[in-house]
Amino acid sequence: MIEQLIAGYQRFKQGYFQENQALLQRLADEGQNPRVAIIACCDSRVDPSLMLDCSPGDLFIVRNVANLVPPCEASGAWHGTSAALQFAVCGLNVEHIVVLGHTQCGGIKSMFDDQEHDEMEFIRPWMLLAGRAKQTVLANPSIESVEDRVHQCGLESIKTSLGNLLTFPWISEKIRENKLQIHGWHYDIATAQLLSFDSVQGAFHAVDQKT
Repeated sequence: MIEQLIAGYQRFKQGYFQENQALLQRLADEGQNPRVAIIACCDSRVDPSLMLDCSPGDLFIVRNVANLVPPCEASGAWHGTSAALQFAVCGLNVEHIVVLGHTQCGGIKSMFDDQEHDEMEFIRPWMLLAGRAKQTVLANPSIESVEDRVHQCGLESIKTSLGNLLTFPWISEKIRENKLQIHGWHYDIATAQLLSFDSVQGAFHAVDQKT
C-alpha cells in the first residue's frame, strides 16, 4: 500500500502539481485564506474537498471521530478541535463553520454497541460528547431499529455540536456581529445526498431543494 501512495504522489507531482503551479505557488507565497472551516469525521469514505469540488486553500478542515465539537472548557486536557477552531475563527477569520456529519459513522455506531471493548478507552469518553443526542433518540419510541437509531443520532449529534459552537465566546460574538455563520450538514455516502439543518424549522432538508 505504501508503494501505491508513493506512486500516487509521483502522479500528483507530474500531473496536478504541474497543471496547477500558479495556484499552488500563490498559496505558498501568500499563505492560506479559506472562507470556510469544516468539522468533518475521520472516516476515509468522506473527503470534504472531493465531495464539495474544492481546490487547495478553499477549506480549513478539522477532522475527528464523529465530527464532534466539544463545549468550551478551560480544563487541563488536550483541546485539538478547540484549538483548530480558534485558529480558524480568530486567526484566519473564516466566515462559515460547517459541521459535516455522514451516514454509517463508526463513532456514532459505537454508542449503540452493547459489547464492552477495553481497547476503546479513548473513543468511548470522546463519544460522551454525543450523549445528549443518544438520549434524545432513545426517548423516541418510534425509532426502533439500531440502524435507524444510529442514523438519527448522527443527525442529533450535529445539532449538539452546533450548540457547543455557541459556547465559545469568540464564535458567538462574531455571529452576533454577522461576521460568522454556522451550518450543520449531513452527507449520505451511498447516495451523495446532502442535508442541511434549518434552525428555524428545526429540521434537515436536502440542499437540492433550496436551489
